[in-house]
Amino acid sequence: MQLAFDKFLDLYKQFLVIYSKGKKGKGIRCVTNIEGKESIELVKTFINLGTQIRHVKKLASMNFVVGDKEVIATIEKMEGGKMVQSLLTSNEPMYIKHFYSIFEELWNKGIDARDRIKVVEEGAVADSIEIIPNPKEGIKHAWEVIKSAKKEVLILFSTANALRRQIEMGALTLLKEVSENHPGKVRILIPADDKIVQTIKEVKETCPYVNIRTIEESLQTRITIVLADRKECVIVESMEDAKAKSTDPAGLSTYSNRESIGSSYVSIFESLWNQTELYEQLKESNKQLEEAHEKLKIDGKMQQEFINIAAHELRNPVQPILGLTEILRSKIRAEKEEEISGEKDDNDDDIMDVIIRNATRLKQLTEDILDITRIENQALTLHKEQFCLNEVILHAITDTRNQLEKEPRENIRFMLNPEQGMDDLTVVIADKQRITQVISNLLDNAVEFTKQGIITIRTEEKKDNNNKEVIVSIKDTGTGITRKVLPRLFTKFATTSRKGTGLGLYICKNIVEAHGGRIWGENNPDGKGAAFTITLPTPVPSITLHSPIQD
Repeated sequence: MQLAFDKFLDLYKQFLVIYSKGKKGKGIRCVTNIEGKESIELVKTFINLGTQIRHVKKLASMNFVVGDKEVIATIEKMEGGKMVQSLLTSNEPMYIKHFYSIFEELWNKGIDARDRIKVVEEGAVADSIEIIPNPKEGIKHAWEVIKSAKKEVLILFSTANALRRQIEMGALTLLKEVSENHPGKVRILIPADDKIVQTIKEVKETCPYVNIRTIEESLQTRITIVLADRKECVIVESMEDAKAKSTDPAGLSTYSNRESIGSSYVSIFESLWNQTELYEQLKESNKQLEEAHEKLKIDGKMQQEFINIAAHELRNPVQPILGLTEILRSKIRAEKEEEISGEKDDNDDDIMDVIIRNATRLKQLTEDILDITRIENQALTLHKEQFCLNEVILHAITDTRNQLEKEPRENIRFMLNPEQGMDDLTVVIADKQRITQVISNLLDNAVEFTKQGIITIRTEEKKDNNNKEVIVSIKDTGTGITRKVLPRLFTKFATTSRKGTGLGLYICKNIVEAHGGRIWGENNPDGKGAAFTITLPTPVPSITLHSPIQD
């Protein structure tokens, strides 16, 4: 463009004056690379003259001008250590058509020069999505992203062989350098196989600051995910895992620095990372169960049922999370075509909702098992404060209702203190978060076993000599408690539901008892549903606040 400015500016002006009068054809269109601020003024000059300009990130070492009747091109190449420039001129229609098609392809990929100038002037980093068809270039790009990381690197390998191939190419040197600059911030997930122990040992010997965890071999995917600083990502497609060379099994690679795409893959990585910790806890829990079985002669069938339920609960959220990675990758591939055609399919929010919902299920299961560990180790601590109990109950009811909107149930109503009025809020001193956990769990159980009907929540104060306690009862009109479960209702793994692990009531019992209270459950006298009751001591005189509580 500098050459055009120095030599042909007057010709540009003359042509554009004629074009502005006749408005035939498409005028003058230019494709160039706008990187530094020094080129902005030059580009602005041509824009002000009426030239249409677009920015393309990568251009070949070639300049060409193509018109209706002629094409002129200069091609640069290295020969004998020197830059040689060749000139091509032709009025052959075949050449004109060929160069015109090249220009149109670049033009369609380009970004409007005004938008690019704004990005450069503001010093921002433009969002970029790039498909890299060459396997060697794709892997090279992944290494560059790892090396450029300033805070954190996350890598999910498609298979254990994918990691071994990178080791053969010298990836350990790169990982060692990056992990030493960011200790504890380089994390790797690998699907396990029969050689995984030796592979991890090899990595740890060279890169002691790299954190490595394994996931089940059944969770292998067809993509390797590389994430830098939770934004930049490279997705490398795997074709044939058995091949030895690193680039042989690789297919298309996709690069993106869009925050929405990066955060989606980070969510997937973190879910799988937390799942590995959960599996270790399950193994430890299973070991403790086996020891307890020897001492207390616990029914072995109960242990197996828990493991099956826990595995089922883990599998349910993991599968959609992995499936959505394929959807997001397909959307990235199609995005450029959608931009060209003008079609948009904006369902990223729905995909993110599914990822978040399933990751939340993993988190809840993790927290339940961590609570079990704290209880067994007598490390359950309480952080007491003064709060309105009915307000906590109201919020728990609201959360349960919101969940029902996502998983509709017909004709379920909630009633809070129907006989006492709606504005009595009893104040207690307790761990607000833990009491919320108990109330929410009891409400979830009531909803689980009630297809339709009423769930009634009552609170009342009872005074016995100088002692006061608050009583909360949650009564439903569901199927009730089976005879099989009733004797061991508050023990671990006691459940007849297809959902859950049977840990909830056991955790509730220990939380309530840690407060000095009691909890029990029983079937209703009329044979419809069940009722759960908890008591909490109130060491200070209660006060009544007034707040609107609606059904």
